Amino acid sequence: MIQFLLNQTLRTEHALDPNVTVLEYLREHAHKPGTKEGCASGDCGACTVVVGELHADQEGAEQLRYRSINACLTFVSTLHGKQLISVEDLKHQGQLHSVQRAMVDCHGSQCGFCTPGFVMSLFALQKNTTGIDDGQQAHEALAGNLCRCTGYRPILAAAEQACCTRQPDQFDAHHSQTVTRLKAIATAPPAALHTGDKRWLSPLTSNELADLYEVHPQARLLAGGTDLALEVTQMHRPLTVMIHVGNVADMKHIERVDNQLEIGAAVTLTDAYTTLKSEYPDFGELLQRFASLQIRNQGTLGGNIGNASPIGDTPPLLIALGAQLVLRKGAVRRTLAIEDFFIDYRVTARQEGEFIEKIVIPCANPSHTFRAYKVSKRLDDDISAVCAAFNLRIEQGRVAEARIAFGGMAATAKRAARCETVLLGSPWNSATIENACAALADDFTPLSDFRASKEYRLLSAQNLLRKYFIEQQTPHLETRVTAYV
Repeated sequence: MIQFLLNQTLRTEHALDPNVTVLEYLREHAHKPGTKEGCASGDCGACTVVVGELHADQEGAEQLRYRSINACLTFVSTLHGKQLISVEDLKHQGQLHSVQRAMVDCHGSQCGFCTPGFVMSLFALQKNTTGIDDGQQAHEALAGNLCRCTGYRPILAAAEQACCTRQPDQFDAHHSQTVTRLKAIATAPPAALHTGDKRWLSPLTSNELADLYEVHPQARLLAGGTDLALEVTQMHRPLTVMIHVGNVADMKHIERVDNQLEIGAAVTLTDAYTTLKSEYPDFGELLQRFASLQIRNQGTLGGNIGNASPIGDTPPLLIALGAQLVLRKGAVRRTLAIEDFFIDYRVTARQEGEFIEKIVIPCANPSHTFRAYKVSKRLDDDISAVCAAFNLRIEQGRVAEARIAFGGMAATAKRAARCETVLLGSPWNSATIENACAALADDFTPLSDFRASKEYRLLSAQNLLRKYFIEQQTPHLETRVTAYV
């Protein structure tokens, strides 16, 4: 059984297919067709809804945290203990919500197909800001919503109006009641769904997860689902057994221990952002370009590693930083350097019944210079053609340490071993950099695909190394994570 609030209505589901998405549930089960299907892959934002969930504030009091998500990539089973808000829920007592009114006043809608998604992204933005100092907050909130009609300017104007003239709404009025009702659900027995041969299980602790995964080693681990759900929505391949790790509390913590950051595998990219940005600014900059806010609100650091995509954005950075993974099977844990986790295309060193429990990242060392660069066709919400990370220590004009990693250049995210060998002990000058660039051709034989040709990828990788060198010589030219069109 799962329970959640659909606006203010308690929904209880006993035998729902675990493969049903929130989008399908809203349109076909709840008969709320305002949420649209555009791409069914989390790219267009037409299906955006908002989820309210319990979150402890700095004083430890339970509050509601509102976040935008893609309904097309979210299994309804993951809503257990949360509040789901769709576009139909905003109008109250015959009056448009202030974000809807702003879209009308600023002429932010033309054909209207994408409008519900924009409205819900604006609603989440309004709930999470007290005003917009510049356009960056609105830009980030709306980067995952596509429109072919308006040119975006009137929608950005609507964002400014909605956030700068915010008034209390019905959700504010029901805040205490909603918190109480969600707490009541949280104290109920653990959630689970069974229908036919399909099962969805939701452990609450890593011990429970370890036990369940040993019993069901064939199960698919579901974190944010932003990649796994595509098997259902794009490949039409139902998942038989899922174990949801999104409610495993002890895997959602971030701690600093012995000059290391320990990040639970179930920590979302949004939640990891502040910590990683404060420690490594380039990591934070890259996360802002990691897909859309809707995806980052659900996708996890552990999931981005576990799916072993050769174009995943975080693995090259983690490899360059010397990160390690804590893997667990039953009661047995082992620590593995992340560079040794990736074996081949979508093949990892993870054993049957073993899962990533946490990621351990060394804290920043002032003697090292870490930079990351992402090459993609669009600045926002796009997959990398090449992702590069450099972490070097220069002493007395020579390269004392070098860790360099790339994504998009091989079947896995991978260190540039020969390039590093050329650099180590060599003078930090242009001649050394050119030799290291030549060595990259020995490290990688990239493929050509619709994102980039193999020649473009290799040249881009070499140019990024040159860029890193130039920026260290002339820091005022530093541009951090950069897009190339």
